[in-house]
Amino acid sequence: MLLVVDIGNTHTVVGVFKGEDLVCHWRLRSHNRTPDEIGVYLLNLLKVGEIPIDKIEGSVISSVVPPLDYPWSFGIKQYLGVDSLMVSSKLDLGIKIAYKNPSEVGADRLVNAVAGLVKYPAPMAIVDFGTAITLDVVSREREYLGGVIAPGLATSVEALFGRTAKLPKVSFEVPKTVIGQNTMESIQAGILYGFAGLVDHLVEKVEEELEQKVTVIATGGDAQRIASLSGKIQHVDPWLTLEGLRFIHERNKNGSKEV
Repeated sequence: MLLVVDIGNTHTVVGVFKGEDLVCHWRLRSHNRTPDEIGVYLLNLLKVGEIPIDKIEGSVISSVVPPLDYPWSFGIKQYLGVDSLMVSSKLDLGIKIAYKNPSEVGADRLVNAVAGLVKYPAPMAIVDFGTAITLDVVSREREYLGGVIAPGLATSVEALFGRTAKLPKVSFEVPKTVIGQNTMESIQAGILYGFAGLVDHLVEKVEEELEQKVTVIATGGDAQRIASLSGKIQHVDPWLTLEGLRFIHERNKNGSKEV
């Protein structure tokens, strides 16, 4: 079995693969923790998932929060007895990175690009709805070209409520109409339809620059909600990043395996 860990700015997603099957997954807060705390978390999670510790044969980590890299990798080593492969642009990913400075690309964005190439036809745009919304473009020639970074839904909503005294906090429920009939519906329409429009317009601009249509894949916590309002999103793949981690681990473990 393989332990995969995706450390984001807000959440850390942990999964366990048995072969190609994702058998367990958990979402944790990305707080600073000691290796011992992480080890105890993992032991308890594996127990809940009825996964024997001695069945974990490998680990791979994608992180955009450098201070959490060591606690996670060391905690996994100490409590599960396996070394963790850390994803970076220097790793053999099977794709060319055409970014001006490859080391600046978030590991999760590279992981998504790798997974996208395995599962979907290129060229493609991968939209990840997290703390930030990232849109990453991969060419037909298997090149990671770069992309777009925008504030995420929760980030934008927190900024809105933090600067307005009278607006109520709302859930991310899709309103029946774009024209809200009360304050709550107006906010929901602005957020959800607004971000769907943002994604669609960015995809249109990408297609103009590439002079060709792209496959559009959405992942992340709010992917399904926005995809239902988007005219451009074709696929919703909630576990794309975790699968990408598995592909990268397989490629680097075997050396010659293509992705």
